[in-house]
Formats: sequence, structure tokens, C-alpha cells
Amino acid sequence: MLHTPSYNPNLPFEKNYAEGPFGEVANLSYVEPATVGAHTFLGQKINFRIGMPAGPILNSRFGQAFFNAGFDVLTYKTVRSSEKKSSPYPNIVPLELKGDITPKEAATEGVRQAEEFAAPLSITNSFGVPSVGPDKWQPDMKRMIEVAHEGQLVIGAFQGTNRGEGEDAFIKDHVATARMVVETGAKVLEVNTSCPNEGTRNLLCYDTKRMQQIAHAIKDEIGNTPLVVKLAYFEDEKQLEELVSAIGEIVDGIAAINTIGGKILKKDGEQALPGEGRLWSGICGAGIGWAGLDMVKRLKALREKKSYSFEIVGVGGMASADDYKEYRAAGADLVMSATGAMWNPYLAQEIKKNAE
Repeated sequence: MLHTPSYNPNLPFEKNYAEGPFGEVANLSYVEPATVGAHTFLGQKINFRIGMPAGPILNSRFGQAFFNAGFDVLTYKTVRSSEKKSSPYPNIVPLELKGDITPKEAATEGVRQAEEFAAPLSITNSFGVPSVGPDKWQPDMKRMIEVAHEGQLVIGAFQGTNRGEGEDAFIKDHVATARMVVETGAKVLEVNTSCPNEGTRNLLCYDTKRMQQIAHAIKDEIGNTPLVVKLAYFEDEKQLEELVSAIGEIVDGIAAINTIGGKILKKDGEQALPGEGRLWSGICGAGIGWAGLDMVKRLKALREKKSYSFEIVGVGGMASADDYKEYRAAGADLVMSATGAMWNPYLAQEIKKNAE
């Protein structure tokens, strides 16, 4: 059953940011767990290994609502060193997917827009990683940390902004933004390397050399504060192993996956999302669950092979207690849900009732 989503896809991003969250999650009361801080993630005591990734938690109001709903680890929406506007409305549309979608299928055949949001739900989101300025997100991230209940954790997500000033400037922007996130009091940081960088289809996470440089630079700045790196799906096992070898001793956690990129089309085959550069968009939800699980299994195998200690965050298509158990069995130290949680505010409680 799909509930009224916390993010209203019929409104632009700015209205959602100002007026959301919507639906039942906005009115839920917090239920105290039987045992507070029963689990540990990156050195922090948490109530349960269930959370939400960057994206659905637009600001502290969304954060407070989903903390009350029982999601114990929430990732504050990816922020930048300066304001960046959202891509034009619409930003979320339903997709016609009857099963799994592979990167090759998404890139060549594309995916058609569906007429309505229906289970099993797959969607596309096309926002362009917007961000309010630090003068707004820093105090708001602080507020979200303050409203967290005992045993709940805020992860501060951020990414560097490429302004065409060269590689050194790009790395420095990562460092400067990480510093601002630490200033909020966030105890764990996540750097987003899995979204198209400034309107291109090239993902930072596929550039091993630059990833290593950025990870080193961030850790030099933030010291002992844990750093999680958010990845996309890797088809090439050798490429994934090279990346893990390059950053495995630097970072404290790896989260996977974000989305699978593909062509989003109307029924007639025309571009579904209006505007230049928006033919290609990220696919989320049920159709990519296989990819998230696959990456968790492979990251676990590489962690064991190379004797690394980073923790693994499993994301992608997680919408039920069974999905949660499957991710945990695959090796995820923490499991997160975006699309599933947005359309089901009771998901965390359902998972806890069917606890491992």
C-alpha cells in the first residue's frame, strides 16, 4: 500500500522545502524503543540499523518527522558551499517498470513514464542536487541534530561544486564544504560522488585518482570525524576493486547505491522531463533493488579480501521488512530507504516489528 508521500511530486522543490513534509509522517508521534542505543554505526550508538539516505530529508522539519517515524539514522540532504537552484518542475515522475532495470537497458532502451504512482514503485528524480546557501543550511542542520532522539544520528551529506576553475579548486571546495558541515556538530559526514557533476553524465566515483585525492583532502580536514563515500553502481568489478583499493584505508564507510541513470521517456518516446540536459535522469525504487544488494555483497567481499574496516550502507529499492533482512544478510551494516520511506512512513516500525 502506498501512502501520501512526504514529498509532494505535484509541487516544485521550493514549495516542498518551504511547506513539507506532507502526508501522515508529518503527524506521527515518537515511540520510545525498548532498548536505547542497542546498535553501533561508525562509533555512534543507534537504536536500530534503519535509516534514510540524502534526498528525502530536505530540512530539519523532514528530519524531525522521520525521526519520530522511527528512522534512526537520517542523512541531511546534500549541501553545497553556495546556493544552487533546483532543476525545473516536475522533479519526480512514476516509471513503468515490471521488474529489474539494468544500466544497459536504462541507457539504450530507456524507461517510459507511468500514468500514476503504483506498487511496486519505481520513480525518477531530477533535481540537479540543489542547495540553499550555508547561511540557511548550517543553522538548520544544527536544529536537526538537536531534535534527534537518543540513539538517533544525523549524517551531514555534502558535495563539491565544480565551477570550471580547475581540479585544485574543485578539491578545495569539497574541503571547505566538509568544514562547514563539521561546524554544525554532525558526527558523521557523507560525500556524494554518485550524482552527475554539474549537468553531465560523468560520475566522480568512476574517477579513481580524483576520488583518492578528494578523500585524502577531506580526511585531512575533518580528522577523526567518520567519512562515508556515496557511490553509484559499478558494472566493472576491476574498476570497483581499484577504487576500493584507493580509498579503503582512507574512508570509514561506503554507501551504495544512489540511482541507475537512464533515458526517461514519455509513452510516445519523447523526453519526459522538460528542459535541456534532462533526457538522462536517475532511476530509483523497486527496479534498482538488485543493484544495491549486488554492490553490498561485492563491497563486503572486497573488504574481507583486503582486510579493510569500512562499514557498508546498503541503499536501493528497500521497501519492506524482507528487503531489510536481505540487505543485512548481504553484509550491510546499515540499511537505508528513500522511495520506500517517502511513500510509507510506517516502514521503520514495520521493520522493527520483524526485527532480525
